[in-house]
Amino acid sequence: MRKVMNLVIGGIQHKVFNLVLVTIILLVGAYTAITVYQYKNLGKVVGESGEEQMEAISDISSQTMHAVVENATSESTKLQAAAADEYFRSAAEAVEIMGDYASNLLENSWRYTRKKYLPPDKELDGELTVQFVTAEGVDVKDAKLADKVGLLMNMSDFFLSVYQRSRINSCLLGLPEGAFLITDEDSGGKFDEDGNPMHIDITNRPWYKGAVETGELFFSDVMEDAFTGQVGIVVAKPVYKDGEVAAVIGADLFLDSMNEAVEANDKNGSFTCIVNQEGHIIFSPREEGEFAKRTSSEAEDLRESGNSELAECIADALSGDTSTHEVDIDGKDYYVTAGKMSTTGWAILSVVDKAATEQSAIMMQEKLTEISENATQTFRGSQKNSRNMTIILLLLICAGGIWAANYVSKRIVSPLNKMTKRISELNGTNLQFKMEDDFRTGDEIEVLAESFADISKKTVQYMEQIKSVTAEKERISAELSMAQAIQASQLPSIFPAYPERDEFDIYASMTPAKEVGGDFYDFFLCDPDHLCMVMADVSGKGVPAALFMMISKILIKNRVQTEEELGEAMRNVSNQLLEGNRTDMFVTAWVCVLQLSTGKGIALNAGHEHPARRSPGGKYDLVTYKHSIALATFEDAPYREHSFKLDPGDSIFVYTDGVPEANNSANEFFGTERMLEALNKNPDASPQEIIRNVTEGIEAFTQGADQFDDITMLSFKYLGPKE
Repeated sequence: MRKVMNLVIGGIQHKVFNLVLVTIILLVGAYTAITVYQYKNLGKVVGESGEEQMEAISDISSQTMHAVVENATSESTKLQAAAADEYFRSAAEAVEIMGDYASNLLENSWRYTRKKYLPPDKELDGELTVQFVTAEGVDVKDAKLADKVGLLMNMSDFFLSVYQRSRINSCLLGLPEGAFLITDEDSGGKFDEDGNPMHIDITNRPWYKGAVETGELFFSDVMEDAFTGQVGIVVAKPVYKDGEVAAVIGADLFLDSMNEAVEANDKNGSFTCIVNQEGHIIFSPREEGEFAKRTSSEAEDLRESGNSELAECIADALSGDTSTHEVDIDGKDYYVTAGKMSTTGWAILSVVDKAATEQSAIMMQEKLTEISENATQTFRGSQKNSRNMTIILLLLICAGGIWAANYVSKRIVSPLNKMTKRISELNGTNLQFKMEDDFRTGDEIEVLAESFADISKKTVQYMEQIKSVTAEKERISAELSMAQAIQASQLPSIFPAYPERDEFDIYASMTPAKEVGGDFYDFFLCDPDHLCMVMADVSGKGVPAALFMMISKILIKNRVQTEEELGEAMRNVSNQLLEGNRTDMFVTAWVCVLQLSTGKGIALNAGHEHPARRSPGGKYDLVTYKHSIALATFEDAPYREHSFKLDPGDSIFVYTDGVPEANNSANEFFGTERMLEALNKNPDASPQEIIRNVTEGIEAFTQGADQFDDITMLSFKYLGPKE
């Protein structure tokens, strides 16, 4: 390398100078050639492109307006549909909950007292009450009917609560005997013009028939309310007992406000209407034409309309397709966009007049023609001046480019040379590279220098941090070990648990996936003749789950030892766990109370795994029955009890989901089938040996794979009443 006029020939500076200079020359040459060619052809292109522009603009305008209409109406329609659907969904959820409550009353009628029920009272008009109404000829003194109605009146407080907390207009409970309970504020509306109580045969109402025929949640067609005459629908669900329909739960939803909103939404040829799952227009501002609102008996299924475009549009809307259709309706073209209500199967249709949307495109084309003519004249006048200015500009660019190439190359290389020198001076005792003003170039060189400075600084800091991090890890490990010991101390761990009792044998174990876990088991004597067993699993892992586990264990034990029934006790536990539960944690639990002198017991399964049971000489099998919802899921949730009886020699095995969901290296689950195989390896074994057999089966299956969930098991063997 050699230096000539402050330029190092053969170095980076020389190479950068050459690169910049060559780039400028090439750009100037290319620009000159392109400019000359464009000047020759631009005039011709401008003249010929006018007509093509108009055609393109016309097509683009039409496409743009279609896209604008589709985007604007699609989101608006979907939002309207979602808002309406949420209204129907909340009513459906309320009916589901009321149905479960009624089913529990009918299945466990012996547990409940019979409450008084009254017919409508004019003096209570305007007050929220539960009223008893019958069909003509129903004997209200019939003992069987009176007993059934008195039993179902236990739901009265629940009906009042649902009515106040939801947006439904009345709660209904119809009976196949021709009587029903109605909860609303319109006691005075239950009388005819002569002041006599009205009689309604509830079994002939469309919503009652529909629920019985479908056997599931049913949304009626739009109809007038029997008492108020207001337009609405009824959400209904049948309640069964012994395989027969024992009652039908319903909720009134008045839709007058929806009807008024639709009728008011007819502006500038655009409007909104609603079509039900049968393809009938049920709400519309139009009185005539294909989108006119008609009664159910007069309405036609528009999916079978002779207008194929309309039929396809309605079919797509009810199937959930939200794309925009162009439809010829009554001799005019419309854009139609749909939003489906998944709960009811209805759809909201936004109908926009196509001619109104294209008016702006026509005006734009006329204005564009005027602008194009003016622009052509101006262009031709300035074309000559532009050619001269371009030549002068190119000469200036070349001169400036040569100066800039020399300046830029020198500015790039100088700080790099100095940086190389500073880095070479670093050694084992001096690892600190420091920023200097020469390195602050505002570009990648400054970033590079800052990176070197930051790395050298962090290298020194890293040595100190290693010491503090090591000490902190040792402290955390010690605290987690202590937490694990505290958690383990809260679970029964001394076996045999009750050496002085010869009615039973019991053993349990818990292996957390982390230092601490969310599973727990418990067993204790409520009194000398009653043993309670608990197996539970808290959502989540680690310390939060362990804290929630300890709270749950204490609450369950305290509530079970009261005189409350097991279902009521668990409902109270669930409500207490919900207080301040901002993390939305919940608990699945299997709770059992067994009378040792008789072998009779009551079990409650709150979303937990199915227990396994074995009788003498038999094998372990899963005991399956309908579960209740997990604890701490929602307030005042009902919990269903399950009665059973153990004979001497019977055994029970309960566990958490960590047992069937233990997985091997191939991500296969251990499963309940392998669990039952391990249980039946030696079904006569003691509870401690039973748990050891299952543990060995899991270890043989997983072959050392990481444990992702807590594994908790409890084995119980009933030996018979004390001699």
